[in-house]
Amino acid sequence: MDDHDKPIIISGGSKGLGLVMVIHCLQRGCPVATFARHPTADVQALGMKFPDQFHFESIDATQADRVDAFVTRVAERFGPIYGLVNNAALGQDHLLSHISPEIVDSIIAVNLKAPILLTRSVIRRMLLNPTGGRIVNVTSICGARGYAGLTVYSATKGGLDAFTRSLARELGGRRILVNALAPGFFASEMSSVLAADQLETIRRRTPTERLCTQEEMLPILDMLLFANTNLTGQTIYVDGGAGI
Repeated sequence: MDDHDKPIIISGGSKGLGLVMVIHCLQRGCPVATFARHPTADVQALGMKFPDQFHFESIDATQADRVDAFVTRVAERFGPIYGLVNNAALGQDHLLSHISPEIVDSIIAVNLKAPILLTRSVIRRMLLNPTGGRIVNVTSICGARGYAGLTVYSATKGGLDAFTRSLARELGGRRILVNALAPGFFASEMSSVLAADQLETIRRRTPTERLCTQEEMLPILDMLLFANTNLTGQTIYVDGGAGI
């Protein structure tokens, strides 16, 4: 398949890492659809630059019915879905003893329940693609290592890693590869919840002695989405060795 025939859905693609991945896939020639709660100037610019290739809607990731309808519209516009990147997520900066039940519910709803339901919706269309497809769950080093103040966030990312492994086995005979991309800490709205001294401590303890960049996720994304590989059910860490 040519990349022009590989429609990809990326959740939370209006800013941050999601936007970087959206732009990268558009530049490869893929039709790309994304959603977020609010449009940004970057999203509006992409709509003007790639009018036939880019699709955006303002949707909350937790609105399952609206997300399912979005997937239907994307399939009608671009054809059978080839790739899904579950990227949308909420951060956290609360000790567990201080976090409210409402915030716990919100983090779990966005970071774990929403990607599971989005994947369910996409799989139904992806199975119509005779060449199969690729699913990439953006998890985190927090799913494998502990960080104070990130307990609920870490639990959701660890859960998404487990979801990745089980779904890879479930879809193994359907030519759909399922993997997780787990970034380390990098400068973003997500990591801004951490104090400067926390990020500096993480940097010092990282073997490469620097934090990651969003652009360093793209070669791994390319491998998981586009490479001719038999890789499935894996979590790939891009963290400068911080998880060693």
